[in-house]
Order: sequence, then structure tokens, then C-alpha cells
Amino acid sequence: MELHGKNLIGGNPVASSDKTFQAIDPQRSKSLDPDFFEASENEIDLSLDLAEEAFQSFGQSDPSERARFLDLIADEVEALGDALIERAHLETALPMARLTGERGRTCNQLRMFANLIREGSWVGARIDTAIPDREPLPKPDIRRMLQPLGPVVVFGVSNFPLAFSAAGGDSASALAAGCPVVLKAHPAHPGTSELVTRALLKAAETTGMPQGVFSMVHGVSHEVGLRLVTHPLTQAVGFTGSQKAGRALFDAAARRAKPIPFYAEMGSVNPVFVLSGTLEERLESFVQGYIGSLTLGVGQFCTNPGLLVALAGENWDLLMHQLSRGIEALGCGTMLHDGIRAAYEEGVDRLKEQEGVRLVAESEAKPNAEKTEAQTFLFETSAETFLGEAFLKEEVFGPCGLAIKCKTPEEMVSVAKAMEGSLTATVHGDEESLSEAAPLLSCLRRKAGRVIFNGFPTGVEVCPSMMHGGPYPATTDSGVTSVGTAAIERFARPVAYQDFPDNVLPAELRNKNERGIWRLVNNRFTQEDIEI
Repeated sequence: MELHGKNLIGGNPVASSDKTFQAIDPQRSKSLDPDFFEASENEIDLSLDLAEEAFQSFGQSDPSERARFLDLIADEVEALGDALIERAHLETALPMARLTGERGRTCNQLRMFANLIREGSWVGARIDTAIPDREPLPKPDIRRMLQPLGPVVVFGVSNFPLAFSAAGGDSASALAAGCPVVLKAHPAHPGTSELVTRALLKAAETTGMPQGVFSMVHGVSHEVGLRLVTHPLTQAVGFTGSQKAGRALFDAAARRAKPIPFYAEMGSVNPVFVLSGTLEERLESFVQGYIGSLTLGVGQFCTNPGLLVALAGENWDLLMHQLSRGIEALGCGTMLHDGIRAAYEEGVDRLKEQEGVRLVAESEAKPNAEKTEAQTFLFETSAETFLGEAFLKEEVFGPCGLAIKCKTPEEMVSVAKAMEGSLTATVHGDEESLSEAAPLLSCLRRKAGRVIFNGFPTGVEVCPSMMHGGPYPATTDSGVTSVGTAAIERFARPVAYQDFPDNVLPAELRNKNERGIWRLVNNRFTQEDIEI
């Protein structure tokens, strides 16, 4: 499939701007054809006008129709075959096997949401029937359920060109809820985004979805993102990226005349705490697991374990020695693009210059700048230094770890309390040490969205119980997840109907439970019809 580089608005390729850019092959530092056209203000406005128009029917569409649409998107993405994987590899340098697995995750997510809305209970139907003769006042009939917000803007993600981009989790959950989507394609992989968007639009045409149900716009300038976020028809935003960019857009969303939800995933250090006794029992396996997690995808995972916290003593020295040996033997890896590489090197340089921080190890292989390569680093500091320096609490996005040496378990708790919000927190130990670490666990439950025992944070299972979120700055809303079926709730809001005639109510709230969903009726969960 030949790429045209144009914006795809309402199913049509559009390019009126004279601003263009090209994708860069990070392994060779070479431009890739074709030119991609940055969206003009008029094109952004048109995409949201069409999305609002599409919402009038798509937001009220039968869930089975939306489910068929989602299933067919997955089929069409798979039908792109090797061409999709090859283009994504060229634009990101991610291994072909990794991208093949990510395509599988993308399609599985789409089918997961299709099954969710077919079953239907996600709308959270709550029904309290009337009691007209109640004293001193009659009780009205009140029925509530979740309903879609309206047009949603999704920002494509650099480190997940498939699973968190055009047809990724944010788009899938928004479409499942009944919200049209305008995608801001990531400029690091615009060709990949075009291929997936064209597959999605083909599915939309086949299933008879309204024009404007999905549009894709390009842009490297900040103005494109700002206009999308501040456009009066945008009702919610899904974003994954840097804290600086995320916070700027979040503030813009809050300053609107009518503020909107801005669901941003930004920075996360994902600490790993090692309890007493752990290293005596399984030092080698722990070291292998930690290094593997730290360097997975050249450290470019949002759940990369950037901080390692353990107790001082003989086992600390042995841990540092073993980690050093493992890290020194590593080669270099190509990062997603030069901007990420430059930011990573800046963070590493700051650690090297920080008083009280010692460089423990670095991979012996030296990076080739023309291949956008990066080394792996491990630094060490004391709990006292960590507690006194704000920079050490920030994420360095890439294969860089900071080990924090604590004198006592109480000092470990102090370190945990001083940390910023995080997507994950991990604890290694046995059942006995875990039971003795209640203060630490109590703190970590407040600091992270997912707490892991004897594992490592990289690798996010896509399932209904997953929580991929956390307190700020990990996300801007710690009450929601961007992975798993609960992600759909970000793009819906509850609406209550009082004393409505039964035949006018949404199908999910009528007396006859035609869809067979679970509903809370007069304080009891049931799938039964309501007898009036």
C-alpha cells in the first residue's frame, strides 16, 4: 500500500498546508518517504465538525453494530500483513518480533472491547423504581447508566506505534463507548499511523459507520495539539507522553471556557523495593530479572523500573557487583528517535554530575549517534541524598537505573513516602518479610496504581482487572486506567432519567431486560425483567 502522507478527514485524504515533514529511520538517521502534511487549522476544525456530526448517530448506535466495527478493524489491521510491521520497524527501530506481538495486542484489544459492549453490563445500569404512595413524599422512578461523551482526541504514542496509537487502546475504548475519534498521529511514525488509519476507515465504510467517526491529522508543531485540545467540540483527550508536554496540554484543557477531562500518562519511576532475606535466596535470578526489565525495549517502557531500593550491608555490595557485571556486558540499543535519545543523555549527564550519586556501571559497548543508540547505566546513592534532591525523584526515560541504599526498613518507608506518584511499585521478598512490611505496603498503595509482588513491572497484561494508571505525575487522573476494559469508562458519563416512559428509555434501562445485562435494581444485582 503506497503512502500518500495526507491527513485523513472523514475518510478523505486532505492536504492544504505547505508545512511538511518526513519520518526518520533512527537506525540510519535517514529520512523516509513520503512527505507528510501538517494539518491546517481549517482541517482540524473540519475533523471535529465531522466528528460531532457523526456522534449524533454513532453515540446512539446499537452496541452490536459498534462491536462488528471493532472486530472488522482488527481484521483489517491483520490484513495489512508484513507491510505494516516493516514500516513500523523502519520508523521506530523496534524489533520485528516485538512489533508482531504488539499488533496482536492491538487486535486483541479491539476484540476485547467488542465483546465487552456486546455483553453490555459495562454501562452500569442502576434502577430504582417508583413508590408513589411513600410518605411523606412519593419516590420517583430513577434510572441511570453511562453514556458516551462525544468527540474524543487521541494522541499517538512514540513507544507503542500500534497498541497505543491509531487503533490502539485509547481509540478502541473511545469507539466502543460510542465516541468518534480524531487521532493526532505521532510524528515519529506517521506512515504506520496512516496504514492503520486506512485499515480502520475501510472497516468503517464496510460497516456503514458515519463519515467523521474517525479522522487522523498530522503535525510536528505544538499548535496542532493545542488546537485539538482547546477546540470547543472536543469532549475528552487521551494522551501518553512526556510530563512537560502532557502538563502543558492538561493546563490548556483546564483553561477552556468549558474544561474537559484530559487523561494523560506522563512520567513514572516504577520503584522496586527489596525486602530483607530476598537476596540471600535468589540473588542471581533477581539480577537477571531486574536487568531484563530495565533494558526491555531500550528502557522505553512506561513501566521501566527506574529506581531500586534495598538495605545496606554485605548483600548490597554483592547486588551492586552482580548488577555491574550484567550491565557491563550489554550492547547498545537504538532508541525510538533522536529527541528521546537526547533527553535520555541529558538525564544521565545530570546524574553523573549530581553530588552524592555514584556511577556503578555502564555497558562497555559505546553508542553510535548515527544509529540513535544508547548505553545502559546504573547509579547508586544513599537514602539521605535521594530524600534531599528533587531531581532524583524524576524519571530518566531509557535504560538507566538508580539504586538507593537504605540503612533501615524505616528509611525505606521514608524513601517511598518521598516518591512521586507512579504507575507501578514492586516488592520482592517472602511472605514473612511481606507481613513485616505493612507500613511500606500501606505507602505504596497510595503511590502506585499497580503493586507487584516478586515480579517486574514491564509487561502489562491486557485484561479486565488491569489498572494502568496512578497518582500524579504518572497520570492526571488516578481513578482511571488506560489498559483493560475499565478504560472505556473514561469516555462516558452517567445520565439519570427520572419518571421517563418506558418506551423512551435506552434499551438498557427498560423494564424488559432485552439485552440480558446485569443491572442494579432496587439495590439488588439481577438480569431479570422488572415487573411493574
